[in-house]
Amino acid sequence: MENRLRYGMVGGGLGAFIGQVHHNAVNFDPRATLVAGAYSIVPAENSATGKLYGTDPDRIYPDYKTMAEKEASRPDGVDFVSVTTPNFTHYEIVKTFLEHNINVVCEKPLCFEVSEAEELVALAKKKGLVFAVTYTYPGYTMAKVMKDMIAEGKIGNIISVNAEYLQDWLLGELSPGKAGPTNLSVWRTDPEKSGISNCVGDIGTHIEAFVHYVTGLKIKRLCATTNKYGHALDLNANMLIEYENGVSGAYWCSQLAAGHLNGLTVRVLGDQGAIEWEQEQPDTLRYTPKGSPTQILSRGCGYLTEASAKDSRLPCGHPEGLTIAFANHYRNIISSILKKKAGETPDQNDLDFPTGEDGLEGVRFIHAVIESADNGSGWVEL
Repeated sequence: MENRLRYGMVGGGLGAFIGQVHHNAVNFDPRATLVAGAYSIVPAENSATGKLYGTDPDRIYPDYKTMAEKEASRPDGVDFVSVTTPNFTHYEIVKTFLEHNINVVCEKPLCFEVSEAEELVALAKKKGLVFAVTYTYPGYTMAKVMKDMIAEGKIGNIISVNAEYLQDWLLGELSPGKAGPTNLSVWRTDPEKSGISNCVGDIGTHIEAFVHYVTGLKIKRLCATTNKYGHALDLNANMLIEYENGVSGAYWCSQLAAGHLNGLTVRVLGDQGAIEWEQEQPDTLRYTPKGSPTQILSRGCGYLTEASAKDSRLPCGHPEGLTIAFANHYRNIISSILKKKAGETPDQNDLDFPTGEDGLEGVRFIHAVIESADNGSGWVEL
């Protein structure tokens, strides 16, 4: 079986946060090499980024359409592309590469409209392509251990879920006397670039994806409130959740929570115990068996018997971080593409990454939250 892949990037120009994370994450895997890119719509930045990454000048493209056409026609064209551009560009870019039979890894949220997400998922399935959407946090080893522990019944039957994702970077927008955007320096707060939601689309959708990953629960309906505080899009949201099996949950996401930097916390409560994970302390889990003291479980330690514990890249006590969570996704994506190229079927471990279907569920979730909030917080079916 071939053991090397070529990949390209759309976005990720100099100074781009998430594009750099993707690039660094793929670099953890020697089986994939960056060979092409349309890194920026600014020509000088595009060229400079390609030069920095060592891209052949002939494969530094002025736009994604040219890149898809040229790479699809080359015998040594890219095997997959990483799309790391702002939300409003995802649909057209992803569709173009899928139409050219190129596997796609796309940043979240997948796109604006449910119908667009459904179209992309159907297109990837029709063409038999790998289609991933990079919800980051299931990539952490202890998130995978959490999933296995729940599946093993270590907390019994789930009776409730409580989750929050709290940041404070937009707190300054609540200063008295400010009638409009002042330091909203990123595209996320612009409806034309971010769609119908800021906070829910940016971080709330991570809650939905993570909870589904570790529990397997699917949302039946929800009701929500959002707070805009004079701005065009939501800065804070609270959601009540009812899952398909009748279990209830509560989610809160905010970019106005003073003292919180990137605080994704997920608590899953069962009739035989509880388990809790915090993104800012990703190498540990809080596990409380019924009638016993709380245990702090650490990644990389020999007492973890779950199969997913083997995903640790470093011994216990050596912190793993965000880039490695991304790298774990890419490891499985690369394995899946290599097997498909060889005519083999990826196994369950290979396919352990967020898919286009997960991206579709995220878009449905965003729309349901905003629909509920805009209509008196009534229940909305997903």
